[in-house]
Amino acid sequence: MKPISLIQFLIEERRAGHVNAELSLLIEVVARACKRIAVATNKGAIGGVLGEAGTGNIQGEAQKKLDVISNEILLEANAWGGQLAACASEEMEDPQPIPDMYPKGNHLLLFDPLDGSSNIDVNISVGTIFSVLRCPDGITNPKAEHFLQAGTTQLAAGYVVYGPATVLVLTFGHGTHEFTLDREVGSFILSRRDIRIPEETGEFAINMSNQRHWEAPMQRYVGELLAGKDGPRGRDFNMRWVASMVADVHRIITRGGVFFYPLDAKIRAKGGKLRLMYEANPMAFIIEQAGGAATTGRQRLLELQPTGLHQRVPVFLGSKHEVEVATHYHVEADSAQA
Repeated sequence: MKPISLIQFLIEERRAGHVNAELSLLIEVVARACKRIAVATNKGAIGGVLGEAGTGNIQGEAQKKLDVISNEILLEANAWGGQLAACASEEMEDPQPIPDMYPKGNHLLLFDPLDGSSNIDVNISVGTIFSVLRCPDGITNPKAEHFLQAGTTQLAAGYVVYGPATVLVLTFGHGTHEFTLDREVGSFILSRRDIRIPEETGEFAINMSNQRHWEAPMQRYVGELLAGKDGPRGRDFNMRWVASMVADVHRIITRGGVFFYPLDAKIRAKGGKLRLMYEANPMAFIIEQAGGAATTGRQRLLELQPTGLHQRVPVFLGSKHEVEVATHYHVEADSAQA
């Protein structure tokens, strides 16, 4: 069977009416930028890109050199194409307008340029996450408030994982599809179409070092998993934790599983750990389109109305049945306290 390139796939999606020409071209530009990031990450220590940049992002987190490089690559690639009205990055406090010398389009792009960057120096998979929204009608200079759209309004979402292979996972709301970078020809090639996540799973991903800070329903749920076949669930579960969201989610996309970053006492004041607009919403869109589920532990993630560009939320996503069980325990606990 003849391989299908990303460009050919995008043309097919246009003919099917799933995307317009502007959105198709935007995804091509993002994919091309991610190929440049892949080259930079692959060079590792010999590329002079490892270590701290000596700066902090809007979250107050120390930036790695590759955080800054990846952010610049994505900004530069998307500045001149004419598909965007503005873009927003997890690394910047405010949205980046499109320079006046370039034409503007009807889309808004949000991205986490290098998710899991704390793992760069130890050569563990990292990645880029992105989300595309429609720019509201009549808005020529979008501000932060124009990005604050519920996840259900996303036109496209995707991530690229830079690992042993460079892999792009993409959705336009018509299924979730995977493309693998063929380094010899320089093209992303369709490697899995219409991915489906098993509804049942025996694997969960969570940072167990935070257990003492979790809420009671999370303690109950994970306690049942750890009890294994002798506990109320009647079977054994395995735990996996990479601490790189793209790597943990890609494992779920590949073979099922669940990923949790629940609310806990340490991060309660912030609302959660992961960013709604740059991480949670795009991943939730991808997971749902693959037959999985994504919640905050209390409600569907994609229905959450954002209140800030850098808003943080709890994240429960992956195989549908386990997400539903964990979410039910939280809702049940809330009802008991009411």
